[in-house]
Amino acid sequence: MPPRIGSHADWPEQIRPEVIDAIRSAGIDRPWAHQARMSEHALRGESVVVASGTASGKSLAYLAPVLSTLLDGSEAPNGRGATALYLAPTKALAADQRRAVRELAAPLGSAVRPAVYDGDTPVEEREWVRQYANYVLTNPDMLHRGILPSHPRWSSFLRALRYVVIDECHSYRGVFGSHVAQVIRRLRRICARYGSEPVFLLASATAAEPAHAATRLTGLPVVEITEDTSPRGEVVFALWEPPLTELHGEQGAPVRRTATAETADLLTDLAVQGVRSVAFVRSRRGAELIALIAQERLAEVDRSLPGRIAAYRGGYLPEERRALERALHSGDLLGLAATTALELGVDVSGLDAVVIAGYPGTRASLWQQAGRAGRSGQGALAVLVARDDPLDTYLVHHPEALFDQPVESTVLDPDNPYVLTPHLCAAAAELPLTEADFPLFGPTAAGLLPQLEAASLLRRRATAWHWTRRERAADLTDIRGQGGAPVQVVEAGTGRLLGTVDAAAAHTTVHDGAVHLHQGRTYVVQRLDLDDDVALVEEASPPYSTTARDTTAIAILETDTEVPWGDARLCFGSVEVTNQVVSFLRRKLITGEVLGETKLDLPPRTLRTRAVWWTVTEDQLDAARVGPEQLGGALHAAEHASIGLLPLFATCDRWDIGGVSVPLHPDTLLPTVFVYDGHPGGAGFAERAFHTAAEWLSATRQAIASCECEAGCPSCIQSPKCGNGNDPLHKRGAIRLLAELLRGAPGAAPTAPTAPTDDRPADEAEGAGEGAGHGAGEGVGEGAVDGANARDLSEGREGAGAEARDLSEGREGV
Repeated sequence: MPPRIGSHADWPEQIRPEVIDAIRSAGIDRPWAHQARMSEHALRGESVVVASGTASGKSLAYLAPVLSTLLDGSEAPNGRGATALYLAPTKALAADQRRAVRELAAPLGSAVRPAVYDGDTPVEEREWVRQYANYVLTNPDMLHRGILPSHPRWSSFLRALRYVVIDECHSYRGVFGSHVAQVIRRLRRICARYGSEPVFLLASATAAEPAHAATRLTGLPVVEITEDTSPRGEVVFALWEPPLTELHGEQGAPVRRTATAETADLLTDLAVQGVRSVAFVRSRRGAELIALIAQERLAEVDRSLPGRIAAYRGGYLPEERRALERALHSGDLLGLAATTALELGVDVSGLDAVVIAGYPGTRASLWQQAGRAGRSGQGALAVLVARDDPLDTYLVHHPEALFDQPVESTVLDPDNPYVLTPHLCAAAAELPLTEADFPLFGPTAAGLLPQLEAASLLRRRATAWHWTRRERAADLTDIRGQGGAPVQVVEAGTGRLLGTVDAAAAHTTVHDGAVHLHQGRTYVVQRLDLDDDVALVEEASPPYSTTARDTTAIAILETDTEVPWGDARLCFGSVEVTNQVVSFLRRKLITGEVLGETKLDLPPRTLRTRAVWWTVTEDQLDAARVGPEQLGGALHAAEHASIGLLPLFATCDRWDIGGVSVPLHPDTLLPTVFVYDGHPGGAGFAERAFHTAAEWLSATRQAIASCECEAGCPSCIQSPKCGNGNDPLHKRGAIRLLAELLRGAPGAAPTAPTAPTDDRPADEAEGAGEGAGHGAGEGVGEGAVDGANARDLSEGREGAGAEARDLSEGREGV
């Protein structure tokens, strides 16, 4: 990717000369054109979003008008005539931004007083922040649970609030983004109560329709700036496919070397050459394992090098995270294996290379991670290491899907009743709700109030609705969808707290017998106590990792839309998914070879969500030459591959969605394949799949058909999280079945019957996964619909949900 020349402009006249001088002291003589444009809109009182590449100076674009306004406000009698609020998706980014603001505003003296207010802020500092800070940096979680419920204590700050900065706003998508949208509406309502109407300044990675997404997020009209006028150094971008090994999967399928092992090798080689690098890994345990492998290999080269490699992820204690951030900034660390906690804007200047272990789910995230390298304008290297997965394999063989396609739109739905209901309660607890508030909260708000009254959550008195309970209304929901208090990981022998695991991921990551990695040390879970939210662990060195498996049942609650595809039907609606973790596998480290399976006894969990599903008839099965003995495998294979390809068409990750395939579903009485959102109430991904079904399923069929394997492999139809052990699967049956289904799609061109193929039974099996265990090892597994009857019914399922929370780094707020 060639270098780009920058384009300068002048700061608006309204920017205080003291601020311009401070910026010049930081080595910046003139702004880039997009920075000046954002400042102009902000000073005119217009909410604005800048969507440009990594290291394009977005922070300075909003800081210039904010600092100028705070300087004006410092001249008020109380020294706080203007305030600003900064929202970041992670604590690390807020702490990083405070450092940047302090350095930039140092010449302004005490006029600008930045302070972080989050779950790590000591109690003794919090009162000072409320009373004296004029630039408060926090996250949506703390705004939801801490600031808004106690708004009277924040009255002087909120009364003077002029700007709200929402950084990395592209990360607010799906259910999390929908919750944040309602938190922002509650903030606007409270500000109006105190007489302020803040302007919103948003910064995003390159994204499609950023103004539309920002408007959905804030509920206000937003101007967009999408032209990136900053310079960029040359970037060499490599697509790296690991080689096939001599190993075979559970059913004898070919297995590639894992992305985990390849990434660890690359990180080792880069460190030996003194190249400052970050490896982005999709799972917490994957980050730990890559760092551990790299440290061991570096020790063989130079005893001083292992200490310069570390892992970085959510779930660490605050002091551990801060120490790693300082070491990375200072250059003490040469290499870091990190989850997405480090993707979101943390300014790590001087990085030379980025290694991405597996496609991160969206093109926006891919460019955000790749952009971490070369932040000082020098040339950089980015490497995408493909996992043995249908989507990754498709992308490394079709680079145009990465480099020639626009980035995705941000999908969120603030009107989702599962999202809106608890926020109406929280808003009523903050200030009694009135009919005048309905337009703020959206068109579905008025219809939900009778339900909340019937549930004795709200009570109407005169013209307003009041919160009726003693408990805090803000505790009704966790905006990241974690579903309960985090589970504390405690060392059994000493009682020492090692870290936390999100409640939704506990069943699959810290079950009895699970291998848990923390800061390069390996522990085995002795007991998971769900009543006390504690997992007791002991340090050990087992030669394996663990991967949980589960079973799932799915029931249709309501069909919203149904479209005929010839004799087939494509449907979208509400479903209820019942999931239970039933066992775990022990796998050899690095190779992923399965050593054995152990049963578990954990309670089931239910999820009401949204799904897309399609059915086929007997005539279509006959036309596709899929007999009863092949049907379960063909459906299962089509389900796996379609889930693997959906992230190309919806702003989701494979771990955001789940699927079930059933040869005879009791609600449809036909062979049926479901793909559902792994979040309560849905996240918009299944709906997007419904509207792009023809393109999505065509790409799915192409991906299966173009794979060079004989009978199916992890690169086409096998899933890294299959509770059925990827059995049964039938590659050729899936190709013929999808071809027949697509023949009936609206607007499809007539095609000839599917050419005859060899119908030998397919003995597909799961590959080595990621060594670190991504599927169930990081939150979910894939199991049969019907538990004990799964094998007989030839049903399949791919799980969803919990790793999505891990990808967003869990409870980054309170």
